Amino acid sequence: MTLRPKDAASKGMSPAGLHRAAQAGRLERFARGLYRPADAPATDLDWLEAAMRRPDATICLTSALAYHDLVDDIPGTLDIAIPRGSRTPATTGAINWHHFDRDTFTLGRTEIEIPGTDQLIGLYTAERSIADAFRLRGDLGYEIGRDALKEWLRRGGKPSTLIELAAQLPRAKQPLLQTLQVMA
Repeated sequence: MTLRPKDAASKGMSPAGLHRAAQAGRLERFARGLYRPADAPATDLDWLEAAMRRPDATICLTSALAYHDLVDDIPGTLDIAIPRGSRTPATTGAINWHHFDRDTFTLGRTEIEIPGTDQLIGLYTAERSIADAFRLRGDLGYEIGRDALKEWLRRGGKPSTLIELAAQLPRAKQPLLQTLQVMA
């Protein structure tokens, strides 16, 4: 259970009571305005903060590729996508906010439970993450998408599924097709 001062009343607490509970050690303040029980199970607090700040927060790019175990990199920051035009929340965690086109935002988006909590966070599928890595290769680096694609194919991924998804995203299909031709 994660609490915010504005939600304290629904849990039978005043905002001042929430603050007193944190001072007494019954609650842990893990980010500005976000509290959780001090004895709560361990969890990724950046994931939790992102999900609490934006219900549509979606793990993307290198973070999603790492979640799907398609790259060896362990990202130092959490990559989170939100719809373009949305306000980027102020956060204390190591979160990189990315603005994705509203028309394609839900493409390949699923939700997973944040381990140790009852909170959900969005996550892009492996296919969407690979397509995004090719689409944004100028920012991420050219090898991230290629390495993820190699691993995905090694595990039995179907190129037709990936191409179908990439065709729906701007600037993704052509570089993906070129890389698949070189790998063949």
